[in-house]
Amino acid sequence: MRRFAIYPGSFDPITKGHEDIVHRALTFMEGIVIAVAHRATHEKRGLFSIDERVELIREVFRDEPRVEVTAFTGLLVDFARRRGTNLVVRGLRAVSDFEYEFQMALMNRKLYPELETIFLAPDVRYSFLSASLVREIAALGGDVSEFVSPTVKDRLEAKYRELAR
Repeated sequence: MRRFAIYPGSFDPITKGHEDIVHRALTFMEGIVIAVAHRATHEKRGLFSIDERVELIREVFRDEPRVEVTAFTGLLVDFARRRGTNLVVRGLRAVSDFEYEFQMALMNRKLYPELETIFLAPDVRYSFLSASLVREIAALGGDVSEFVSPTVKDRLEAKYRELAR
């Protein structure tokens, strides 16, 4: 049986911090499923559609055959069961992330007792980085090339030009 983990999130957009977590996880996993979550319980609409996020992530990892990208709806535990894995990877940037992530990990384990969550810290260069900060900088015309891949940077710029019309 192939050992793989699910890396769930909204990835709106995927940042170099997300990429770093994937690369770190691949040092001890055979594969990662990046699972873009539909957030039916949140009213906030993302900058990129779910399909656009999946496409962007696939482009970012196009040269990495151990990465699969898909979208999912519903509970993460149900998705994990369908995919036949009991391992979730999550990134922790700061102590403020820990409380929420720890609560989610415990609830997921309550719903699916075999499910384990591994927390990974990103490279210090990305410890402050979030997709919402990247969106804000890009929306105000700032340079995000240090924080996202060239593909994502180009798509962010195009998206904000489109929204400005």
